[in-house]
Amino acid sequence: MSLLSSKNCNQVLVVGCGLMGAGITQVIAQAGIKVVASDRAEKDIERGKKQILKGISKKEEEEQQQILSRITFTTNMEDGKDSDLVIEAVPEKLEIKKEVFAKLDQFMNPDAILASNTSTLSIAAISSVTKRPEKVIGLHFFSPVPVMKLLEIVEGISTGEETLEFSKQFAEQIGKETIVAKDYPGFTVNRVLVPMLNEAAYLVMEGNDPRDIDRGMMLGTNHPIGPCKLTDMVGADVLFYALESLYADFSDSKYRPCPLLRRMVEAGHLGKKSGQGYYKYE
Repeated sequence: MSLLSSKNCNQVLVVGCGLMGAGITQVIAQAGIKVVASDRAEKDIERGKKQILKGISKKEEEEQQQILSRITFTTNMEDGKDSDLVIEAVPEKLEIKKEVFAKLDQFMNPDAILASNTSTLSIAAISSVTKRPEKVIGLHFFSPVPVMKLLEIVEGISTGEETLEFSKQFAEQIGKETIVAKDYPGFTVNRVLVPMLNEAAYLVMEGNDPRDIDRGMMLGTNHPIGPCKLTDMVGADVLFYALESLYADFSDSKYRPCPLLRRMVEAGHLGKKSGQGYYKYE
């Protein structure tokens, strides 16, 4: 095993302080690793801070302060240029991710690994805008990040063995369990999950009560949470964009986004983060 693949990660740059980015930041800081958390605007930074504070609120005051002391918030992602690893957590749009990775490639240390938290998009396509495709990988966290144990590692066609081994060790550092998925649309988990969530949207559109759908799946298939509630947690927009990506790649009708999901996104009914989805939230 090489020096790169065997060393611990000392600092991470997280790009994006939304629902996923803030959760990723919290988990890394809790594991004792320094984090530079960046986003474009102060309002986004403040939103991320509030989420992290809520996430650690049940911990002892001293531990809360220790976790927060490891996080540097900034609107300039170049402040994290000395990090060993970057985890991008921006909206699930390929053009946005490519723009971020092209910038990261310019200022990050040449040895730094660049990871995307994408749930469906091609790692090969994302890595194509960099001069280090062998150091680009997918690190797909699941929501809520502090609770869910899985980290899906996505190996792109150009991803190097050192990058893969480093990512596995990083996952162990932060207390996550891993599976390795190949770089095909939807990877492993979402390839199975997303069509189910889409089918639930069709059931709601046809007049079925989301509570009955959720209760049916929980009691009938032993799922810990129903598909409508899960969509609200993930975000209707995230699901919608994932479906669009899968449909574009496979041209299979099972991935065609339900019209109701489109209307929910257009109306801003994104789920828990907006206060309204299939259910209402305070």
